[in-house]
Amino acid sequence: MIKTIVRTLVPRIPREGYLDLTYRCNNNCRHCWLWTPDNEKTRKDELSFQELKDIVDEARSMGCNRWLISGGEPMLREDFPEIFDYITSKSVSYSLNTNGTLITSEIAQLLKRKGSKMIALYGATAEVHDYVTRNPGSFDATMRGFANMKGAGAGFIVQLVPMQANYHQFDDMVRLAASLSKTYRVGAPWLYLSACRSAARNKEIIGQRLDPKDVLAIDSPSRPGEETAAEDPGCGKVGADGRLFAGCIEGKRDFHVDPYGQLSFCCYVKDPTLRYDLRRGSFADGWEKFIPSLADKVVADEEYFRGCGSCYHRADCQWCPVYGYLEHGRFGAKVEYLCGVARETEKYKGGWRTNHRRYYGVGGMTICVESDLPLKDNTFNEKLDLFRVEGPGADNVGLRHHFSLPDIGGKDLGKEIYRKVPWAIYKKGNSLIYLEISVDKDNTTPNKVAVFSQDHAKGDVYHRDAKVFESGDLMALTTFPTDQILLAPLLADRRGLIMHSAGMVINGHGLLFIGHSGAGKSTTVTMLQDEGEILCDDRIIVRRQDDGFRIYGTWSHGTVPIISPDSAPLRAILLIEQSAENRLVPVGRGEIVRALPKFVVKTVGTESWWDHAFSMIGQLAREVPVYRLRLDKSGAVKSVIRELVEPPASIGSGAAKERV
Repeated sequence: MIKTIVRTLVPRIPREGYLDLTYRCNNNCRHCWLWTPDNEKTRKDELSFQELKDIVDEARSMGCNRWLISGGEPMLREDFPEIFDYITSKSVSYSLNTNGTLITSEIAQLLKRKGSKMIALYGATAEVHDYVTRNPGSFDATMRGFANMKGAGAGFIVQLVPMQANYHQFDDMVRLAASLSKTYRVGAPWLYLSACRSAARNKEIIGQRLDPKDVLAIDSPSRPGEETAAEDPGCGKVGADGRLFAGCIEGKRDFHVDPYGQLSFCCYVKDPTLRYDLRRGSFADGWEKFIPSLADKVVADEEYFRGCGSCYHRADCQWCPVYGYLEHGRFGAKVEYLCGVARETEKYKGGWRTNHRRYYGVGGMTICVESDLPLKDNTFNEKLDLFRVEGPGADNVGLRHHFSLPDIGGKDLGKEIYRKVPWAIYKKGNSLIYLEISVDKDNTTPNKVAVFSQDHAKGDVYHRDAKVFESGDLMALTTFPTDQILLAPLLADRRGLIMHSAGMVINGHGLLFIGHSGAGKSTTVTMLQDEGEILCDDRIIVRRQDDGFRIYGTWSHGTVPIISPDSAPLRAILLIEQSAENRLVPVGRGEIVRALPKFVVKTVGTESWWDHAFSMIGQLAREVPVYRLRLDKSGAVKSVIRELVEPPASIGSGAAKERV
């Protein structure tokens, strides 16, 4: 079972601010839960530019360095350029949500500022898009917005918003999004009811909700059997004491400010008693006193305990008290639509193990490979089938494939620790972020993004699209040019190395044949093929176990397409030399220590990794006999090898003797 440890809570500092500039919008979308009409009263009630600046400055003084700007349509505010300029100049990064219809060439120039810009798309055609928005011409206006962004060289993400009105052309929406930008994402595939609790609007929103099966098709749930790390560890989790929001408030390091200066811990909180008026008090008072006080304010009632609190499907359900309030005006109320999604989630997870998950054993480790798309018989090259196992082992590694790039624009990726095409690697907290970069310096969008835990025991690989994956016959589980990028650091924590070598098991003994390219490793194991089992002719894993060193086969073969997942105790290391004779010549420890490093398969070589590698080489020199294997191509070397793999007493554990 794969486990992900939820990170330790950091001090309660307001790191991120969600800011809705307005709930007015030039569109009037059929699914929207926040829309208000654009009139004098709604404009008058909104925060002024000066009030916004004061909030931003005070939040910044307490640690806020990222803002997520949204609406309504934020660009309906005439002072949007000034607001945007001020907020982004006071932030390390930002995110902006817009429908794109008001992006002029001048605003597009402003949006070149590094950050994440998400532009909504409601249909693949004007007919469908404008039906959703109830704003004739909105599709054409959005397309002009995209064009202006491209013309300015401002990157953006296309955000697809699925619902009943457009789901019949969802695939076309995806294709259109891919043609507009290198990056797209899918918005929440289920819809919230209106914040104003309008019966007519809620009826329309309910009519736009997708069938629960379609929700699962768009937004796959967490992997079965896995505890996923959460951005907000307590979000949506109700403790045994029944305080509905205590865990969420204690875990959050972000906040929400609505257009009218009302502060709370979540953008979905619409109960006015759970919001703090920043026009009447300070941000510090709201963050440090008011929000923490809400942890005890809302307590579960009988409705919750008899419903969601005791439901069998609770672990698979997206229910949260705020959704209960939006749906029924009661925090403990269940959301029937989410009950249906939860039931489908349970079915989905049951089928996941068959269609989306496989296990592979290599080097004494079990790698669980999962994919958001189904894994087919031809997804990976047939050579990898030899390494498939039925399920988890004693030492498990998790790897999952996704098929759209994450939004990293303007985000702090941490400290760059390596940069050499094709990889740039960053370290942030307990994570390592790999970007597959281009030789073209002007191309700043990575082809792949991989996020690994610091020990590489859990990783997520994000592909730009599914083309390569769906073409099949992949040679590596990671889909990288080689799996050594993953295996080498994993082995460093497991007293192991990958050696540029060939390996065989003969008479129960593991033999490691080492030599430079062209030295004859493949030729040697081919001559010895009838004597035992070839593990691989080019890459062999060497690990120090409690009872000594062992070698393991890998799928990274050379000219000999024979591989095996088997392993054996390492009997000897043989440095291949072409000769007119066939014999073994012992090698002294000093020479071994000098010779072996050049045959170690290197990962991104950090100082700690090299310390590990040299320590392993020193152990090998002390514990494993090393010989120069002088041989010709006659096949007479077989008798030399047979004598070597006789019972260990024939050679002894002391100084090796020369054998002819």
